[in-house]
Amino acid sequence: MMFVVRRLLLTIPILLLVSIMTFSLIHMIPGDPARVILGQEATPEAYQALRTELGLDQPIVVQYFSWLGKVLQGNLGISITDRVPVSTLIMQRLPATIELTIGTFLVAILIAFPAGILAAVRRGTWIDYTSTFAALGGMSIPSFWLAMMLIIYFAVNHQWLPSSGYVPFLQNPTQNLLAMILPCVATGLRESAVLMRMLRSSLLDVVSMDFVRTAKAKGLNEARTILGHALRNAMVPVVTTSGLMIAGLLGGLVITESIFSIPGFGRLIVESVFKRDYVTVQGAILVSATLVVIVNLAVDILYAVIDPRIKAGKGAGE
Repeated sequence: MMFVVRRLLLTIPILLLVSIMTFSLIHMIPGDPARVILGQEATPEAYQALRTELGLDQPIVVQYFSWLGKVLQGNLGISITDRVPVSTLIMQRLPATIELTIGTFLVAILIAFPAGILAAVRRGTWIDYTSTFAALGGMSIPSFWLAMMLIIYFAVNHQWLPSSGYVPFLQNPTQNLLAMILPCVATGLRESAVLMRMLRSSLLDVVSMDFVRTAKAKGLNEARTILGHALRNAMVPVVTTSGLMIAGLLGGLVITESIFSIPGFGRLIVESVFKRDYVTVQGAILVSATLVVIVNLAVDILYAVIDPRIKAGKGAGE
């Protein structure tokens, strides 16, 4: 319990620092939000009145603490261009990105774990060489190119799956799942290559340890030795890679979302940048950073579950 509390307390200064950096960087962007809203033809009186309404006439420090106070109350501000609460925009877009992230991660696991385990157990055989070659190929292929090839083959040539047409899961589960297959596969194949190489490398280190040789000497079969003993001890670096992967996917799926016309979180940030809607960008980046911190906290907790020595403050290798 204390381990979790310590990790939670560490997130507070991290989020505070992220809020300062986000607020500062956004306010360094050239341009005046009041001019964006009113246009260049606005009168000086209207311009000044709007700056006062938005609090832009206050010192930057006062603006920051005013914004932070509202954020702590769940108020991320009002979108400059859409004139709706930023939290509403984020809640409309975030579910699609979370669904795409989960689907991508499931595809990556389903491919990476069998391939990584087989490559480690059959090291130096054609299975190992084939898996390694496939992983290198997967890491080298751009996800946008793979997405286009999947669309051409499955949606255009054969019309087996839709290339777009996202609908929320609760609105139409069947259409939602069909529309998410191609984007999840397009991103999941690349991520599976990274995960597979990490699992293979970690498992090779573990199978050479004394406790694995002892388990084999006691008569345990290979499958039980690998799956019951070696795999758990090889999971710490895999969990680290998975955490970084999920954190990156939550804010880095904008290309996939654009190709498959998915109204996701990444597209919201990019669209807001082009529209110079700094209020939405500010809120979205803060939410994205918070999600990354939450994922990292979950990874730290998983470390303690996998290897209790980490919870006790010892290194995994001690």
